Amino acid sequence: RISAARNPDSVPGELASKLISKRFYPERIAVIFDDTVVASHPRLFERGQTGYDWRHYISLVERKPGVLRNGAPFGDMPEPLVRLQRLLLKREGGDRVMSQVLCAVPKAGLEPVLVAVELVLESGAVSAEHVLNVLSRLNSAALPAQVETTLRIKEAPLANTDRYDALRQKAVNHA
Repeated sequence: RISAARNPDSVPGELASKLISKRFYPERIAVIFDDTVVASHPRLFERGQTGYDWRHYISLVERKPGVLRNGAPFGDMPEPLVRLQRLLLKREGGDRVMSQVLCAVPKAGLEPVLVAVELVLESGAVSAEHVLNVLSRLNSAALPAQVETTLRIKEAPLANTDRYDALRQKAVNHA
């Protein structure tokens, strides 16, 4: 976290001990690293307020999934993620499962992860593998269009397992 106008604000965990700059605007505070805005928070004018962005803590969650149970930054996650978290934290190891889902956000983006979580919640089969599977299906490339051809099969293939066994017998006899 950084201190901005006597209030702490979060920054991405990867920037710990890095030299950053802060820019104060009337409505927000921007955090700059290498000429890039890496965080932006609404400006807090009262003392003792803390500005969190839960996405800044994903690298921490990856290493320590237990912070999800009582971590203040995760209170303002989008509603589908909160519902998923409530379901998962009732289970043994649910914090690890939730951390796997949250770790998909930087790679896939927030919107696709939210859509995948919504679909998984509707299905009722809640797991990280299910969310990641739905996410990969959402991000997969469209199937190529079928090509018109004049080729036709003269003789349809037979599902004949005896043929395979006969080939195996020949191979055994040669050995």
